[in-house]
Amino acid sequence: MDLTVRQMDAEEFQRQRQEVLGQWQTGKDVFFEEAVAYQKSLPKSKIFAEKLAEGKEKGITYAQPRAGVALINEHIELLRFLQDEGGADFLTSTIDSYTRQNRYTEAQAGIEESAMIGRSMLNGFPAVNHGVAACRQVVESVQVPVQVRHGTPDARLLAEITIAGGFTDYEGGGISYNIPYSKDVSIESTIKYWQYVDRLIGLYEEQGVKINREPFGPLTGTLVPPAISHAVAVIEGILAVAQGVRSLTLGYGQCGNLIQDVAALHTLPVLAEEYLVKLGLPKVMITTVFHQWMGGFPQDEAKAFGVISWGAVTAALGKASKVIVKTPHEALGIPTKEANAAGIRTTKQILTMLKDQSLPMTPELALEEDMILAETRAILDRVLELGEGDAAVGTVRAFQAGVIDVPFAPSRYNAGKILPARDTTGAIRLLDFGNIPFDETIKEFHRERIAQRGRDEDRDPSFQMVIDDIYAIGKGMLVGRPRG
Repeated sequence: MDLTVRQMDAEEFQRQRQEVLGQWQTGKDVFFEEAVAYQKSLPKSKIFAEKLAEGKEKGITYAQPRAGVALINEHIELLRFLQDEGGADFLTSTIDSYTRQNRYTEAQAGIEESAMIGRSMLNGFPAVNHGVAACRQVVESVQVPVQVRHGTPDARLLAEITIAGGFTDYEGGGISYNIPYSKDVSIESTIKYWQYVDRLIGLYEEQGVKINREPFGPLTGTLVPPAISHAVAVIEGILAVAQGVRSLTLGYGQCGNLIQDVAALHTLPVLAEEYLVKLGLPKVMITTVFHQWMGGFPQDEAKAFGVISWGAVTAALGKASKVIVKTPHEALGIPTKEANAAGIRTTKQILTMLKDQSLPMTPELALEEDMILAETRAILDRVLELGEGDAAVGTVRAFQAGVIDVPFAPSRYNAGKILPARDTTGAIRLLDFGNIPFDETIKEFHRERIAQRGRDEDRDPSFQMVIDDIYAIGKGMLVGRPRG
């Protein structure tokens, strides 16, 4: 199949489908018409897109945790606890690492070992191995919508099984679940894999079944400038809508500076709608998700709650549709269910307190919004130019040219030339622009902001600032200031 943004034809989809459903034995239990009927039987309260639409209309910011363990009963117990004791508005089935790499034999061994020793030996829920019936058992055991969150470059079989299994939201994308996660997987191949996923969801949509799609916004979660994550989110949105997706939640990971983060949340849906119109694609429902801080956390629980709370404040003031919640055990590994629930309750307390407040439009907020819009448009316009109007082709060429460049990504298909650092207020700027197509006005803005930090700290801007910033929050700061 040649790479193109255009909708996958039916013959190609069916050819791939036969291969995909044969990748593991549980694929034989997927029947599209029966799955459509099951999805239609779900109550409205369990349909992600319906609840997001209600929240958007009422101005509600919802709270959603991450969660997943190896065995079905224990996974259900965990989700029920987060629903009942944490008050989660949405739930997640986070998928284990073996499934993310399509290593189903090893996932099966992890299930068996977990059952034998009585605790989860996998870092998530192996949905492919458990199959359609088990996924339905999960969905039926809770009262709120459940999303699949993972990190899978080739997520085709996982999509087939979990959507047939009653999940109504599917996270990821051909860029966001490749570049930050994989070293040797080509962007062209993952775009094609995810076009299959999006076409599958488009087929459900055509049968009257609403499946929400959510590109993964934070990328590497380490000093990612808003324009980079926005460009990726908009492209993945374009690719999804072209295949028939009609409900999109676009994500953004907290940077830490309140004004920059609120500006990013304000501008993300504006850019998505702008480029969908520009490319002649259908109007779709667009919502936003804000990810609480994705970098290093303090080990001290009280300090960790401080980081969680700051993320909740930003989500509330930025009017995100939902916020992905962190836990006070973030620095220690997989959290207990009690710690996970505590993170949700902390977040919801703040969301409730701030629901009627917003950040006033100050000159600094307006400037941040203008800069994010200008920077993101510069990247997206160059992507479309490189692809001669085709966003899929343009994306591959843009990564080859370094026009899109994700900081600190492991992928060899990513240039890795840009160097981000914080300015003196903690906003993320670029110390080295690599081949990002910013004009001189934008570049001078970044240079001056970082130079001001250098003057404030009495040191020349350098790579040391980058290192200091990466570790700062874990040490109790936002900006990595030199000691003394």
